[in-house]
Amino acid sequence: MTPPTATSRPRTAASTRTGPARPQVRFRLRVTAGDAIAIGPGKIALLEAIVTTGSITAAAKRLDMSYRRAWMLVDELNRALAKPAVDSVKGGTRGGGTEVTAVGLRLIALYRGIEDKAAQACRAEVARLMRMVAR
Repeated sequence: MTPPTATSRPRTAASTRTGPARPQVRFRLRVTAGDAIAIGPGKIALLEAIVTTGSITAAAKRLDMSYRRAWMLVDELNRALAKPAVDSVKGGTRGGGTEVTAVGLRLIALYRGIEDKAAQACRAEVARLMRMVAR
């Protein structure tokens, strides 16, 4: 199975130093349970980075976050789901790692699909809104 790719990338420290940003619209879907964000853009980006890197450590570095923060997000996500999105892999030549489960891959695809569908459904309104933004 080919891992899904992100339609939008999280901002990193490097991307904020390249001059004035061009206005863009981003849909930021969140599923909340009380004050906690069960599923959101940061957790989905982290899952995608784990798919790419095979490790929470490498994924955290890629997203410019601490390992502890990444681990906490994965733990929160796994606790929020009926079945885990991320699992530990033991053994192997490098001593193990982390894998995004089939549930996690479906979650990424569903989340990104919802974003795409929302963008398509609102395309005309977004175009009108963007014409109001100063360049």
